[in-house]
Amino acid sequence: MSLATTDEILDDLAFFDDWEERYKYIIDLGKDLPAMDEALRTPERLVKGCQSNVWLDVQPADAVLSFTVDSDAHIVRGLLALVMAAYNGKSAADITAFDMDAYFQQLDLERHLSPTRGNGLKAIVARIQAIAKAAL
Repeated sequence: MSLATTDEILDDLAFFDDWEERYKYIIDLGKDLPAMDEALRTPERLVKGCQSNVWLDVQPADAVLSFTVDSDAHIVRGLLALVMAAYNGKSAADITAFDMDAYFQQLDLERHLSPTRGNGLKAIVARIQAIAKAAL
């Protein structure tokens, strides 16, 4: 099953009237993420600054960066799916050029996340941005 694109996610979220429904949708997106091999859940892949455990692995191939992500929290897996829609399978240049702040504003996410979840989300984005900049 292919993961949703940022445009598909924005369109889908527009159908929901309340945030409880949106949260369920985001959690369902997380269920569609490919499973991360247990061997990849190492301290080096753990993203610092997240309330929950978040692991991030990158495999560069054919000028694109492919990420494998996981978390021990369902809502965070869903948030990871939102980030993967923007970044996974893209070139380093595309990743660094993508306006994640504008995307999050369109999703209206930050008003609906706790400060610690919001900071964790920013830490994940910052880690991916650093990987992409290093790959340029």
